[in-house]
Amino acid sequence: MTTSFAALSLVALYSAMAVYAIAFVAFAIDLARRSVPAATVPAEHIPVLVVAGGTSTHEAPGRTDSGPLNETTPTTRAHSRASRVAFALTVLAWLLHLGAAVLRAVAGGRVPWANMFEFSLTGSLLIVGVYLLVNLWVDLRFLGTFVIGLMLILLGVATVGFYVDVVPLPPALQSAWLVIHVFVALLATAFFALSFAASSLQLVQVRRESKPTPAVGRFARMLTTIPDAQSLDVIAYRITIVGFALWTFTLMAGSIWAERAWGRYWGWDVKEVWTFIIWVIYAAYIHAKATRGWQGNRAAWLAIIGFSAVLFNFGIVNVFFTGLHSYSGL
Repeated sequence: MTTSFAALSLVALYSAMAVYAIAFVAFAIDLARRSVPAATVPAEHIPVLVVAGGTSTHEAPGRTDSGPLNETTPTTRAHSRASRVAFALTVLAWLLHLGAAVLRAVAGGRVPWANMFEFSLTGSLLIVGVYLLVNLWVDLRFLGTFVIGLMLILLGVATVGFYVDVVPLPPALQSAWLVIHVFVALLATAFFALSFAASSLQLVQVRRESKPTPAVGRFARMLTTIPDAQSLDVIAYRITIVGFALWTFTLMAGSIWAERAWGRYWGWDVKEVWTFIIWVIYAAYIHAKATRGWQGNRAAWLAIIGFSAVLFNFGIVNVFFTGLHSYSGL
């Protein structure tokens, strides 16, 4: 029975990856259509500015919102057919992805995060889930190609390089703190991934906006249909704050769990050290934004460095370093 559930989990995962791939193509088509010259842009592609009071006016193609996103003058954009199809396919793929995680949990009779494959399976599920959830408040469909592309890479590496059969939990993981500590850490990583995507695009927008004369070409026209650098800076900052709060709780929960399991709150294990380094990087990012007014490239690079540290902590520390957390590797 365990084997059959594990096999069904893989079928659901491969199906999700196939649908993610189609969604990726649809998001890419939407971006390509954004680069169509203004004279030939269909009406459904013209951005719409929503102002206080509920009225809306059409903006000329090529113009972005004039300032950071806020509660009084939010901005949105009429979605193309490709964008709507891509988003719907992403939801479908996420449901299949969720099914794969649930079936893996049923196969093991436990939560699905006992090894690198299961961490990748659940972590990528949360990244897409957070992306879909945040879209209820802020339109981030322009990040769809980036987010779904990252998911395909993570899931591809997980299925090819990290897959292992279902095994029982090691004694060190047989605790209720596993659910609390690991789940919150993966959820924080999901928010950091979105911040990383927005910050990366922010660097591109900063470069475009810093040129004395407007750039021409399909790529430049596409960039004018997405939020400007200042708006992306605000989006990344708000998302990072949520991720940082969750990561802080991860540190606290991990310390409590360490005391229960090993009789000490902190032992300078390599995994503990890197978790703290990540916390310091994002604390520096928030501090620089809140007290020194960092914007533009400097703030974006800090967010990118922070997520790079998260990936290093997951993909390198878990696999190549030996320590008390080595059970999280292969």
